[in-house]
Amino acid sequence: MSDFTAKFPTLLDIYTNSIEQFADRPLFGTKRGGTWEWTTYSEFGEMVDNTRSGLAGLGIGLGDKVAIISDNREEWAVVAYAAYGLGAAVVPMYEAQTTENWGFVLEDSDSRAVFVSTPDVAERLDTVRGSIDGLEYLFVMESSAGEDWATLTDLQETGSKLPVGLSDVGEDQIAGFVYTSGTTGKPKGVLLTQRNLAYNVSSITDVFPIYPTDRTLSFLPWAHAFGQTVELHTIFAMGGSTAFATAVAEITSNLPEVKPTMLVSVPTVFGRIYMGLNKRMAEGSSIQKMIFDQAMSNASKRRALAEQGKSSWLVDMQQNLFDKLVFSKVRDGLGGNLTYAISGGAAIPVEVAEFIDNLGVTVYEGYGLSETSPIATANWPGTRKIGSVGKPIPGTRVELDDAASADPRDGEIVIHGHNVMKGYHNRPEENAKVFTDDGGFRSGDLGRIDDDGFLFITGRVKEQYKLENGKYVVPTPIEEKIGLSGYIANVMVYGDNKPFNVAVIVPDAPAVEEWAAAEGIEFENFEELANDPRVHQLISDEVDKAMADVKGYEKVRAFVVAPEDFTTENGMLTPTLKVKRRIVIDHYGDEIEALYAE
Repeated sequence: MSDFTAKFPTLLDIYTNSIEQFADRPLFGTKRGGTWEWTTYSEFGEMVDNTRSGLAGLGIGLGDKVAIISDNREEWAVVAYAAYGLGAAVVPMYEAQTTENWGFVLEDSDSRAVFVSTPDVAERLDTVRGSIDGLEYLFVMESSAGEDWATLTDLQETGSKLPVGLSDVGEDQIAGFVYTSGTTGKPKGVLLTQRNLAYNVSSITDVFPIYPTDRTLSFLPWAHAFGQTVELHTIFAMGGSTAFATAVAEITSNLPEVKPTMLVSVPTVFGRIYMGLNKRMAEGSSIQKMIFDQAMSNASKRRALAEQGKSSWLVDMQQNLFDKLVFSKVRDGLGGNLTYAISGGAAIPVEVAEFIDNLGVTVYEGYGLSETSPIATANWPGTRKIGSVGKPIPGTRVELDDAASADPRDGEIVIHGHNVMKGYHNRPEENAKVFTDDGGFRSGDLGRIDDDGFLFITGRVKEQYKLENGKYVVPTPIEEKIGLSGYIANVMVYGDNKPFNVAVIVPDAPAVEEWAAAEGIEFENFEELANDPRVHQLISDEVDKAMADVKGYEKVRAFVVAPEDFTTENGMLTPTLKVKRRIVIDHYGDEIEALYAE
């Protein structure tokens, strides 16, 4: 690790600098009554100051915990920065979590106050509130909550009459509890300090230029460390603006309205863009498809030349032509200003990254975990290799422990630096498992570092398994290939101690229904359609295409068609959209075993 000096030692430094420097600029945009309304930095600062004073009046101070149960909204940021200003820690949760999960987190974190988005969430929480020791205060963020609930507005009005300044908060003060998704067992509270978060912001902005003119459309939950650090703290630190998506399903309609310059997302969303555009091209005229394919081919040539430090006047000339004819029109559908996409949370398939990049939206992929605040490595301008997750950001170091991998080229990724968490809350046995003797964090991820120092993610240590023939398999890359099909919404590959790999595959309902209508297939409901042998053949053909360049022993030989998608509601996905393999295997266990019996 090279010497690193943080421009922001704490989140309070980010706050005071941004409110003063960008006072009149727009910060948060919310669509109300069909119109986008923008809150300025100074207006945000006033709300934070009043909320901080109100919390101080309740006795909330250094070391206390303030919980949030809400999707992204400006009130989320207000409560968070108000708590930081008192030296209190923020404990975020998802609205989509169960009441039992909320209760566990509130109890485990010793939260004294909780802010919820709506009266509906308050009513759900109220069913378990009485069993949570130490929880004293509940506030609803929506000011229209009425007389049934204390509101954030009430607290702000009280605080405005008794102003309280920022507390003296040190770098090592705990700023946030980020609870892991809990794909196995109970969630663990990741303790992140002021230093962890503020230094991570400082390190990101050292290598990645973000300007006050930058804008993003927010839909990646701030309860997730990636969305919180990159979007909330980093955009705020640099004077940019954030609009809140009205719903995940409405992102495509929000983009032309908001006209973002950057998009912060997980690979799933970029994968939907990839599949949607490919589907549109496939349904268009043969001439349209031919021009689109030629444009894509030329863009790929141009990128390959650039990676070798070369260029071609002919390729560049054709690129300008194709950009006017094809790519600019696609970007117009994304708002017209989108210039770069930041992907994290999981590895983005190379095909998807190259596709988005060819459109003229530069893809920068990064890597990290909640336990690393979260960014550990990233691609940035002038230092980029598609397919990799980049190089360590300033002040961090990555090494590989090859003892954890069956493949001698890979190793478990171990991360060192200012971004490494303080530890798991009240979990000394878990801390002992993940920390190395010299303070490094064992990520549980498998990786490979190339000769240029770029890191490539190859899977998870716990997800790799051995087939009956002794061959090791890492399922994630196989799932990514199958998931590129426009007819497949979700997939999980399995084969632990079995003779071959099988999969549980969820068809993409709208795409398959449209295909069925074109084929003249009649059906009463999607479950009936999903069981139709012709749909099974369609999925089988898609799997065969995906397996074309996969090693023989890694190929998926059979599959279960699941009519119900993996979701957070049915427990098969975490709130950060990771598949809970154990739950899926338990649910489809009989069908999986039947594949081997056949």
